[in-house]
Amino acid sequence: MKNESMHKTLPVLKRGLLILGLLFPYLLTAQDRAITGKVIDDRGEAIPGVSITVKGSQRGTITDVSGNYSVQASPASTLVFSFLGYISQERAVNNQSTINVTLATDTKALEEVVVVGYGTQRRIETTGSIASVKSEELTLLPVTNVAQGLQARISGVQINQNSGAPGGNISVRIRGTNSINGNAEPLYVVDGIQISNGGGINDVSPLSTINPNDIESVEVLKDASASAIYGARAANGVVLITTKRGKSGATRVSIDSYYGIQKVAKTLDVLNAAEFAQLENEVFRNNAYPNPSSLGEGVNWQNLIFQEAPIQSHQLSINGGNDKTQLALSANFFDQDGIIINSNFQRYSYRLNVDHKINNRLKIGTSILGSYNLSGGVDAGSTSVGDAGVVTQSVLGAAIGAPPTLQPYREDGSIFPFGEQGNGQYREVINPLNFTEILRDRAIKRTLINLFGEYEFLPGLTYRASFNADIQNRLDDSYSPLSIINRADINDNSGSGSKSNSNFLGLLHESILSYSRKFGDDHSLRFTGVFASQVENSNNNFISATGFPNDATRNEALQLALNRTVSSSRSKQRLDSYMGRFNYGFKDKYFLDLTARIDGSSKFGANHKYGFFPAVSGAWRVIEESFMQNVRWMSDLKLRASYGITGNAGGISPYQSLATVGSGGGYNLNHTYQTAIRPSGIANPDLRWEKSTQTNIGLDIGLLNNRLSFIMDYYQKRTDDLLYVKTLPLSSGYGSITGNYASLENKGFEFATNATILNGPFRWTVSGNITFNRNKLLDLDGGTTQERFVTNATLLSVGQPLGVFKTYVFDGINQTGESIIPGYDGRVGGHKVKDLNNDGAINAQDQIITGDPNPDFIFGFSTNLTYKNFDFTAFLSGSQGNDIYNIARLSFENPLGQRNLFKGVVDRWSPTNPSNQYVSPFVAGRLPITDYAIEDGSFIRLKNISLGYTLPAIKGINRIRVYISGNNLLTLTNYTGFDPEVNTYAGSNTTVGVDNLVYPQAKSFLGGVQITF
Repeated sequence: MKNESMHKTLPVLKRGLLILGLLFPYLLTAQDRAITGKVIDDRGEAIPGVSITVKGSQRGTITDVSGNYSVQASPASTLVFSFLGYISQERAVNNQSTINVTLATDTKALEEVVVVGYGTQRRIETTGSIASVKSEELTLLPVTNVAQGLQARISGVQINQNSGAPGGNISVRIRGTNSINGNAEPLYVVDGIQISNGGGINDVSPLSTINPNDIESVEVLKDASASAIYGARAANGVVLITTKRGKSGATRVSIDSYYGIQKVAKTLDVLNAAEFAQLENEVFRNNAYPNPSSLGEGVNWQNLIFQEAPIQSHQLSINGGNDKTQLALSANFFDQDGIIINSNFQRYSYRLNVDHKINNRLKIGTSILGSYNLSGGVDAGSTSVGDAGVVTQSVLGAAIGAPPTLQPYREDGSIFPFGEQGNGQYREVINPLNFTEILRDRAIKRTLINLFGEYEFLPGLTYRASFNADIQNRLDDSYSPLSIINRADINDNSGSGSKSNSNFLGLLHESILSYSRKFGDDHSLRFTGVFASQVENSNNNFISATGFPNDATRNEALQLALNRTVSSSRSKQRLDSYMGRFNYGFKDKYFLDLTARIDGSSKFGANHKYGFFPAVSGAWRVIEESFMQNVRWMSDLKLRASYGITGNAGGISPYQSLATVGSGGGYNLNHTYQTAIRPSGIANPDLRWEKSTQTNIGLDIGLLNNRLSFIMDYYQKRTDDLLYVKTLPLSSGYGSITGNYASLENKGFEFATNATILNGPFRWTVSGNITFNRNKLLDLDGGTTQERFVTNATLLSVGQPLGVFKTYVFDGINQTGESIIPGYDGRVGGHKVKDLNNDGAINAQDQIITGDPNPDFIFGFSTNLTYKNFDFTAFLSGSQGNDIYNIARLSFENPLGQRNLFKGVVDRWSPTNPSNQYVSPFVAGRLPITDYAIEDGSFIRLKNISLGYTLPAIKGINRIRVYISGNNLLTLTNYTGFDPEVNTYAGSNTTVGVDNLVYPQAKSFLGGVQITF
């Protein structure tokens, strides 16, 4: 009876316990109470922004600026404390109401993990030359693109801001220039999406379409070992860009906003109206200005074209998630007006990154970056060389040369053409305001999409499928109005406008198989295999017109014009790739990396469709050897070495290996003109990629627990099969052929250091880098040609660096009574040229190399100080030993008449003033090309000074930081032009260091606020 009763009671008891078990979590939840505390680091300093979550739930919070927090949790709960750069920690609540936590620094997260091609590595495992820059460094300056943020921060990387225009062109050279006619820009990989940079001096940089505030980190792969994994696109180095991704924990909302004013850093002194009028009377030997001194200062044209310009950026970011799903979302508005009127750049951008773990083996995600970019510009930096080109084809040249005796506007406020003033004497000179009235608008829509899925078959064995797209649409509008033309010159062809619509679609699929395993405590093995297929499609439609009835519709009704021209084009290219990488490590002491990639491109010639790009590298961590164990003051010592081959397929345009035809010329058939199609290119089945072979030896040193660290690299890189346009005999029917003929060499030394000088309540860190690179042209076309002029002063010469200047040597002014050596247009009061070979004549034998645009070294230095809630940063950059060909001096120190000149011409030569620099107004000819116009372009620039303050905690707001910043405040240089950081020919590899009055960089002052909720 008793047993029967027990049998009846147990099921009831089990059911009761089951119900109680199900209700238990809810009963505990009902007992939730406030848990408070403070989170500090291992130095005792508060950590703001630490994520505190109740394990297994969606509840959580983050610490405020003082490291304090408050969260609701039950006694049975566990709190998880996590923050980037620190080791996560779990603490059981139990009966505690206050839980204070000290988070230890996660050295692996902060120092040891770097992004490499198709994966990551611990820092100690890297065998190649890889440099990293974090987001806070990139956005220290108000930059429009990522390359600007990298400038002077990485050894071995030379970055030139070719144009200071909003969104302006920028060129990047990693370990020197590696091509002659091909693209020398590195490959950029944004979350797996491969993009390129390029463009002319008046173009918007393609990198400006990507918001720098969305970037988490940038890794630069410099040597062949690091970059060979990208094969035929890696000869110029690779820049890996990782955007900010979501993190698990409480949702964080942040606002980052700044506003500032930009000013021109320098203007050039020119003659005032009185001085100009006196010069005009002397040049034309008349009395056009009866009383020059009465004219005073006249019009300052530089003041009319330059302005104080606003710059602003506003960003909203949301970041959060749980153990399964993480999300990062941002939206940004960037707006920059140029320091030259009617130039501007606007960018509207957004970013969405999502990572979702479906189960313990399967993960999916996406990265989407979208932007809409609007730019308006003015032509600056004409690539035409000579007097007329400098004055008439750029706004700065026109502003310097504009007579100060003329007026900018009519009484009704319209532009006053110079041909209608001064009795038509200045018809050949352009009112500089004309350039600001010409429409040059560009709208670019760009979307970068990455979709991926990742599946772990076995522990350590993972397959990742990635699908990428780069979608671009560009609309260019231009219109030159009738209103800026001299009324007497208006004809049926006056007024011109155009529209150009370009579309680009890049698709890339990558299948990545990776395997990683440790064997015992000593051996580690990792293998990465990749198959990739990339297709790029582009098309362009262009229509231009001249002869408009008026300016009412500008270029929005091209059908109203009398003359119209239409053209269109389309191209397609494909690249298939196969890659394998093998990494082996022994006892974290010895490391070996082997990489091989095969690329097949539709652009290559029929005999060379596929290229093979291998690399090998190794590292020895000497610090792990037994004989180093007692060296307490040294915390790291690693020796690296690598050798590899990479390619530059970017130098080849589609269809260059094929026999091509194009429109041009025509025939008159039955009195009707017929457009003809003619041969335009000769086939070259041997056309292939440019090939770089690079050796690198590196040394990493850490002292005093890595408070002081040094990275040193020596490299030697030879690039062969360079694209070169070779002249053909006329009997071939073609003028030239593009082939792989030339070769060049870059070798150099890089040095970078970081130091934590003070590490406590007052923290002081410094970092610096310096790079020495030597470039030499080894061959042009198989030995046939030893020298070739690219411009009237720039030379390609075997055995010399690219782009050296070869000129006559300036020897002062021909004085009265001196004999003038024949062979050039020498006159009394004009420039004198040295007869270097003493043969009594001036000829080509008297030309020598007088300048080198390549710097002896480039450098960067930064310092950061923090004390309590204050932070201070200063950043310097510089270049030493580079020369600049200042074309403007040849135009604006030569008194030909009808245009203004530099102020120094006041001291011009005359029989009573035997100047030995400035020529006589009676010379009336162009100045000979001598080293007179070649100047030292060395400079040191204070790029940035920033001072910030983090406000005390405010309820509901985790962090508020306010700051002020000054940029490009001071430049120390002997260069007489607007800006020593200049290159009229933008991304050219051969014509470097030429200044034809390029849009100068601005100095700026701004204030900002950063808020985190």
